[in-house]
Amino acid sequence: MRSLSLLLLVIPAFASAPGDVEAGRGRFNIRCAGCHGQDGLGGERAPAIGHGFRSRMETESAIRDLIVHGIPDVGMPAFTVPPEELNHLVAFLQSRVLPLMKTAVAGDASAGQALFFGKGKCAECHMAWGRGRANGPDLTEAAKKLTLAEVETSLRNPDTRRVAGYAVATVVLNKGGQLRGFIRNESGADMQLQGLDGRLHLLSTSQISSVQRDAHSAMPPWTGSEVETRNLIAFLSHMPEWKPGPDVALGAPLPGGVAWESVAHPKSGEWPSYHGKLGGNRYSDLAQITTANVKNLAPQWMFSLGGGHTLEVTPVVADGVMYVTQVNSAYALDASTGRQIWEYNRPASKGLVGDASGGINRGVALLGDRVFLVTDNAHLLALHRLTGGLLWDVEMADSTKHYGSTSAPLVVGDLVVAGVSGGDEGIRGQLNAFRAETGEHIWRFWPIPAPGDPEASTWVGRALEHGCGATWLTGTYDTETDTLMWPIGNPCPDFNGDERKGDNLYTDSVVALDPKTGKRKWHYQFTPHDLHDWDATETPMLVDMEYHGAPRKLLLQGNRNGFFYILDRAEGKFLAASPFVKKLTWATSIGPDGRPVLGAGWLPSVEGTEICPSMDGASNWMSTAYHPGTGLFYLLALEKCNVFSKNSEWWKQGESFYGGSARPVASEMPRKYLRAIDPQTGKIAWEHEQVGSGEAWGGVLATAGGLVFFGNDDGSFSALDAKAGQLLWHFPLSAKWHASPMTYQAKGKQYIAVAVNGNILSFGLPD
Repeated sequence: MRSLSLLLLVIPAFASAPGDVEAGRGRFNIRCAGCHGQDGLGGERAPAIGHGFRSRMETESAIRDLIVHGIPDVGMPAFTVPPEELNHLVAFLQSRVLPLMKTAVAGDASAGQALFFGKGKCAECHMAWGRGRANGPDLTEAAKKLTLAEVETSLRNPDTRRVAGYAVATVVLNKGGQLRGFIRNESGADMQLQGLDGRLHLLSTSQISSVQRDAHSAMPPWTGSEVETRNLIAFLSHMPEWKPGPDVALGAPLPGGVAWESVAHPKSGEWPSYHGKLGGNRYSDLAQITTANVKNLAPQWMFSLGGGHTLEVTPVVADGVMYVTQVNSAYALDASTGRQIWEYNRPASKGLVGDASGGINRGVALLGDRVFLVTDNAHLLALHRLTGGLLWDVEMADSTKHYGSTSAPLVVGDLVVAGVSGGDEGIRGQLNAFRAETGEHIWRFWPIPAPGDPEASTWVGRALEHGCGATWLTGTYDTETDTLMWPIGNPCPDFNGDERKGDNLYTDSVVALDPKTGKRKWHYQFTPHDLHDWDATETPMLVDMEYHGAPRKLLLQGNRNGFFYILDRAEGKFLAASPFVKKLTWATSIGPDGRPVLGAGWLPSVEGTEICPSMDGASNWMSTAYHPGTGLFYLLALEKCNVFSKNSEWWKQGESFYGGSARPVASEMPRKYLRAIDPQTGKIAWEHEQVGSGEAWGGVLATAGGLVFFGNDDGSFSALDAKAGQLLWHFPLSAKWHASPMTYQAKGKQYIAVAVNGNILSFGLPD
């Protein structure tokens, strides 16, 4: 365990000194306790400090004004107080309304740390940065959320601050036996119980005979001395700044953790990673919902995340628990009922630009006792799967340099791999891997070369310094060849290549990496010298199939540039490419060497050139699927063009680095299609034209029940016959689709789940 003694020397000083709070407490209890109660916790004549008028106490000057002038409309008189005493009172009152970490508390934090993990026995129930036990609220970030007053009350009289989700009960089961633990949530139909052994029990009321609820908090009142109390609170106050090193012994793993084998080879009905399978194919062998009964599909539950953002998350499910996200927030839900088990959140970061500022987050990764989540300011977090407590927090890239992160991480072995966004803001793309247990940084891959690297010869001009090449969508992993496949974004400036002549490696490519070292094995570039913002960040799907009469290990991708590609993924060899949209003018074909045969009008111009597909792409990040039963590859295709123009604007701090623009073509009506492609021929086997303006950004899901689910451009959630493309079911939702569906099984029942606007909606057949 790293000592706090050196850390305390660098923590910024606040306006008040530690002694001021205690001096102010003494004066308050003499002057003010008659109305507001001892320590400002509320009395017969006035409420607790902060209650009802916290907004009037947000600043030091506001508190001074409140004391000196009173609040006549509620009967609080004005006071004449000597300057020194006023300073002390202000410090104490701030401790009632400000988070603990912003209060200058007295005490020895190092001694408090020893007390927390030693004779104080706090760690026997509570975790702090992953050390301790999970039989109480995680305290890693308590100083960010609780005031000094709330911490003191929790210690001295825990019954008055019983934390939601930690009421203790004994549950007697109908079939015999009993469970004892914390009721994390419940309704008239179900209960989510965390056992004292660390197991999570997702119960229906039909399983429960009786519930015996404890009358008191599981936490006994704190009996330490005044000095020990101050030391303990000092430790808690500085907890958010302390970061455990890789040598710290974390808590023992709890039963029911998600093993690597369960992620690499998921059990039927599980969806333990972003695409369900690490190979990226959103195909499930679940078949309770079929072409014959899909007409009976109906909503089973809905969970609202709030926050005002349109969700792009794909839910992840393991052992009956669903994990969903929005910006800087994660939620664990009972997958059969949608009942919340825990949530983790931190405020959206300020001052971000581009995608990072848009509140986008696409999901989590799971391994062991950990749930991994990226933040808008390019951090990677590890949360505890049972409580949502923070285990570690690492910075992947500096958000002040326009880095962000938006997509689900990917677990590979004992590593967590995550990419960054900012591919239109002049960043230098990077991909990072961290040790899952500790957050230790293991390797970094740079898609954009440094000056002097061999690949720098593919960048002629000054654009290399701000070349972009973001890594913003989740990659895939080949368990058989132990190879990580990651798609790379576009070069910058997006629409003007005058200062980046050449192919601009490794933008618009898929790179195959050794997951242990981050070293490149091979790459394939879909769009050399891209001038249209055609990221290659569409899913690089890994499929084993008989191809042209021989078994092959393939990589399939419907690229944003309008071509469907087939690669031999063992060595990155180009095999075939065919167009999957009709509006395609930038290239006439892809040659035998895998390079595009360019069309006559593929260059943006100062006056503007009409080019197809549009900047949005013929496809984009939304999911694709391959059905082994039909032999077809499914994707959503957009028929749309743009007028591309270029200009000489150069990179500026805080602005996007486009070097031009893409505007709609006058009188064009974009259309979206769900198309089924036969990989054997590259031809479209069938298509389903959608009614709308082409603005749906949801992907597809294929199932063994013979179905393809997707978010329809008309706002409905729909299902097609996977073999023939016939519309079999739709549910009107008026949705603005920005998320892709998934399927899972909970308590023996198949569900189809999808993020709809700001909600998670789960469908199933009637019981």
